[in-house]
Amino acid sequence: MTAEDSTAAMSSDSAAGSSAKVPEGVAGAPNEAALLALMERTGYSMVQENGQRKYGGPPPGWEGPHPQRGCEVFVGKIPRDVYEDELVPVFEAVGRIYELRLMMDFDGKNRGYAFVMYCHKHEAKRAVRELNNYEIRPGRLLGVCCSVDNCRLFIGGIPKMKKREEILEEIAKVTEGVLDVIVYASAADKMKNRGFAFVEYESHRAAAMARRKLMPGRIQLWGHQIAVDWAEPEIDVDEDVMETVKILYVRNLMIETTEDTIKKSFGQFNPGCVERVKKIRDYAFVHFTSREDAVHAMNNLNGTELEGSCLEVTLAKPVDKEQYSRYQKAARGGGVAEAAQQPSYVYSCDPYTLAYYGYPYNALIGPNRDYFVKDTILETHPASLPLVLSRHA
Repeated sequence: MTAEDSTAAMSSDSAAGSSAKVPEGVAGAPNEAALLALMERTGYSMVQENGQRKYGGPPPGWEGPHPQRGCEVFVGKIPRDVYEDELVPVFEAVGRIYELRLMMDFDGKNRGYAFVMYCHKHEAKRAVRELNNYEIRPGRLLGVCCSVDNCRLFIGGIPKMKKREEILEEIAKVTEGVLDVIVYASAADKMKNRGFAFVEYESHRAAAMARRKLMPGRIQLWGHQIAVDWAEPEIDVDEDVMETVKILYVRNLMIETTEDTIKKSFGQFNPGCVERVKKIRDYAFVHFTSREDAVHAMNNLNGTELEGSCLEVTLAKPVDKEQYSRYQKAARGGGVAEAAQQPSYVYSCDPYTLAYYGYPYNALIGPNRDYFVKDTILETHPASLPLVLSRHA
């Protein structure tokens, strides 16, 4: 072998070794060189699996726990030929990226959306605030909103005489990672449940695995088929907004309890402090003249009985209606609506019942809707829904 042949062979071996180090999903990509340059600059890994290409997760040198809930944002309206080499510089400018997951098609183009998880919650909030409507290409604006990290499943078909502890025990027998079970008492008979429950899991992955296992045809509980689907997830409400709330949400009321009775009970600590009460079936909103009066009444009345029923009293959660619209689209992997100039607020009566953030029933998919309609709307005056209140109502 000549010296030239030896040099050529060494060069060929070096090229083959270099090619072997290129991660799957990056090798052969139209922008392979740019992706490799990005990985070299940041030290992050990149791999493609299950229809998504994951950048980081964790980042280099990460020693802390997995980022808490609320650290991830959904990015929609991404041009199909925009990839990590363009996205990462934009999103790392507002905080340290823990991981970025770009959804990919078989043809090598992206699917128009991605998820960016930051190391800290305040960085995710900054990304939503500063990067929604960011112009990634001339005339092409990104849509950025809080992501969905759903850990709750809806379970229907539960015998109505089953107690929370019995339901928890049964579900924990067949699925892993169960943290809690939320059961609502029947509005008409507090000794019965409503035929459905919500199961909280320790992670989204645990919930997804449980959902797969509980799908109809795979398993039976209590001797018959059950219905399972994702529960509509709760939206995090900004702490600054929550500190202004002076409306209480009261659940588990008796059907026959009147608005006057509620007003009298909640106004007992400071005469005249309750402006008005709006009751719908077995829950109500109590409006106070001041936040101090609302908090005082909540602390004193939560867990107490009113006309034979144990009350659950919390501060009502105001949510930007436009934010929820974007959030809902994100949950389905769709596009993201434009941000409203003047956000209007709606108050949820409950994350999982009735007029959820001003969108009655249609926010619930699969079997959820049928159960809610059957158990609730038939006995509720439709004219009272959805319950939409202005922020300063």
